[in-house]
Amino acid sequence: MNDRYDAGAAGHGADQYELVGYDEYGRPVYRQVQPQQQPQQPYDGYTQQGYGYDPYATGGQQAQQYDPYGGGDTGQQPQTPSYDPYGTGSHQQQHTGGHSAPYDPYGRTASSGQQPRVAEQTAYIPHQAGPVEEPVTQERGERDYRTEQFAFVEEPDQDSEDVIDWLKFTENRTERREEAKRRARARVVALVVVLALAAAGGVGYLWYAGKLPGVSSSDDKKDTATPTGAQKRDVIVLHLHNTKKGGTSTALLVDNTTTKQGTTVLLPNALALSGDDGSTTTLAKSVDDDGSSGTRDEIDTVLGTEIQGTWRLDTPYLQNLVDLIGNIDVDTNANVPDPEAKSKGTAPLVRKGKAQTLSGKSAVAYATYQGSGEAQNAQLERFGQVMQAVLRKLTSDAQGATTTVQTLGMIIEPPLTDKDLGAFLARLADLAKGGDYKTALLPVQTDGTLSAQASASVVKDVLGGTAKSPDKDAAIRVSVRNASGVKDNTGKARVVLLNGGFSFQDGGSGAAEATSEVVYADAADKDDATEVAKTLGLPAGAVSKGDVSGNADVSVVLGQDYAPSSS
Repeated sequence: MNDRYDAGAAGHGADQYELVGYDEYGRPVYRQVQPQQQPQQPYDGYTQQGYGYDPYATGGQQAQQYDPYGGGDTGQQPQTPSYDPYGTGSHQQQHTGGHSAPYDPYGRTASSGQQPRVAEQTAYIPHQAGPVEEPVTQERGERDYRTEQFAFVEEPDQDSEDVIDWLKFTENRTERREEAKRRARARVVALVVVLALAAAGGVGYLWYAGKLPGVSSSDDKKDTATPTGAQKRDVIVLHLHNTKKGGTSTALLVDNTTTKQGTTVLLPNALALSGDDGSTTTLAKSVDDDGSSGTRDEIDTVLGTEIQGTWRLDTPYLQNLVDLIGNIDVDTNANVPDPEAKSKGTAPLVRKGKAQTLSGKSAVAYATYQGSGEAQNAQLERFGQVMQAVLRKLTSDAQGATTTVQTLGMIIEPPLTDKDLGAFLARLADLAKGGDYKTALLPVQTDGTLSAQASASVVKDVLGGTAKSPDKDAAIRVSVRNASGVKDNTGKARVVLLNGGFSFQDGGSGAAEATSEVVYADAADKDDATEVAKTLGLPAGAVSKGDVSGNADVSVVLGQDYAPSSS
């Protein structure tokens, strides 16, 4: 492109032009080149025809050096304008002082001195992009940067990992604290629930056992919880024989294995019993006349019970028993004199008071004592106190209780054995120690019969029995009370009634009365009452309607007008 054009030949004198490019219409663009004189130089293999070409810039002064990048020559003449292919205008410089300017391929000014630019004419070359200028702000002259020119990179902080670890640690510790609180609350709730259940169970047990204040006794709760007929009871009849004064005292020892309740049922000697032959007698007479076996069957008949055995306890054996177990404590209700005392001024053997300690001798004296004017029931109740105190002191171990029974040397009546009696007494002793034991008196009317109250409170609730009703074809039951003043009249009337087909019940003896009476309660029994009067030789006017003892159909009172020979 740097072709030189000799304008002198074209009539322009000595001016020379150099083609530098073409304009936008395709026309050539020239620039003027100043002519220069070149001195004669010897031939140098590195120069060509007057042009001092030195590819390594080793030559001396030259008229002109070729600079492919337009860097200028080595002469002293002013440098002609050269073509700047990048259009920067900074590649033409003038040398000073005869020194050549250092070569800078990018057209930058050397550091050895300032060089003036050579006047030049630069033609505009179309389709050539000029240098891109940076936008400058109008106020401060700074670069105007826009947001889309930057890529924001978030550099990690050197403490970021530590902060994350601390946050994790704090979060974990908070969670552990909350979990610990939840577990603590759960344990507290569980403990409260356990305590509430334990308290409820304890209160329920106390309520069931009847030991909770303000509620009824345990036996009432237990007996009503299970029907009386479905409860299982073990019953033994006990006869205490007074070997010195005579007489007997009878009680039923009851072990209710269903309700875990023990009871001593005291039977008055006046209790009317019926024999196998249909005759009626009292409990006391039955023990003396019929013995233990016959009396046991008669009690079962009257009370509707099922007695498993009979325990005969004579007073000497009771004394040995109390001494063997180490005395007993009883709340005595009377002063009991010493039966062996020779004078009346002697101190009582048993004093009245709370928790009196009784030895074997004093226990027997208290159990058999009946004061002047007292009914037999008063003595019977003292006997019951002694027996309950003995059970509280007796061992609850079956083998130990059996050993105690065997040590006494008593004669045990079959079918009861010493082992059976020992196990039975041990169970009662356990109930007595736990407070599940009581003593009840069987109420008996003056004629020895049972009242409705007795049937409800003792016979049904405690013993679980009922009075057995006679069969349709059974003999009419006749109760006879002797008020004639003649003792033998009772036996004579008994023989006559039994021969007449009636059932005899001994109603005992009473104060003398002038006339005899035959009483019936039900209108249906009027004819039977009339037949009884006829059998006994009494007039028809002696028959009337009135109250009859519970177990009899007809009641007879033998007065002084009764004549056995006429019957």
